[in-house]
Amino acid sequence: MHDHRHDHAHPHDEDHAGHGHGEHDHGGSGHGGHGHVHAPKDFGRAFAFGISLNLGFVVVEAVYGWLSNSMALVADAGHNLSDVLGLAAAWIAAILVKRAPSARFTYGLRGSSILAALFNAVVLLVATGGIIVEALQRLFHPEPVAGTTVMVVAGIGILINGFTAWLFASGSKGDINIRGAYLHMVADAAVSAGVVLAGLVILGTGFDWIDPLVSLVIAALIIVATWGLLRDSVAMSLAAVPPGIDPEAVRACLAARPGVSGLHDLHIWPMSTTESALTAHLVLAGAAPDRLFLKEAADELRQRFGIAHATIQIEIEGETACTLPKGCVA
Repeated sequence: MHDHRHDHAHPHDEDHAGHGHGEHDHGGSGHGGHGHVHAPKDFGRAFAFGISLNLGFVVVEAVYGWLSNSMALVADAGHNLSDVLGLAAAWIAAILVKRAPSARFTYGLRGSSILAALFNAVVLLVATGGIIVEALQRLFHPEPVAGTTVMVVAGIGILINGFTAWLFASGSKGDINIRGAYLHMVADAAVSAGVVLAGLVILGTGFDWIDPLVSLVIAALIIVATWGLLRDSVAMSLAAVPPGIDPEAVRACLAARPGVSGLHDLHIWPMSTTESALTAHLVLAGAAPDRLFLKEAADELRQRFGIAHATIQIEIEGETACTLPKGCVA
């Protein structure tokens, strides 16, 4: 017997020979480790504002960089353009995750948000690498800084990037796709602040090497901030247990259910940057469980761990053997 539950529909039974019972729970969006489930926020307006403002600033920065003969501004304009591409990728992913499942993509396109987060991390690190190369060249071969014009334009960059980062701040802790967009904007604001600070020091001292030195410090800070995003997005791409979910705590939770004498084939993976799924085989001693057993187990997984897509296979001790290929795994 299998017991299936989709969304908020009542459970129903259907015959399936040789495999105990299964629970499929798909109600709502999970967010690992927060003890509750919520749907991803809609950041469409934030993406639209962020992309528009930053694309406009790229044009302004490139034009003034050319007029003031400042390679620093032109290079920063290129860096900001990479961030516009990153924002666009994150926005596209935020739209794709809402696509309904199909016969081929049975989870829909939820995984695109993970790919966008990985893309954002890689692009940001590559752009930072470009800053480091340019800064090292200028450290050994200092060039005159364009002075007041550079500082004014960079100051505008702080305001634009800071405002855009604020638009994504509320979602930066719960969704690594949004966190990627947020870190992009924070990094740009930091770069612009560094340019302003370096400009002030250089105007006061005449030491042109201050500019590349500050750039190297900022690049190091960006790498430190981005490393966690890269690590999490790579892990999610490989179907690792989502950050914030303790697999041993989940195992203990299921093993403590009434009548459970064994547990195997526990798998927890991210369907998207905000939704998690689980499959597990529970071995029960004695008779088959009542109808509330699977529902209560799924509800506890959702409430305690934010796992909203749980599939639980029931096996009766001594009657049902695991038929998975290559034997049962932990």
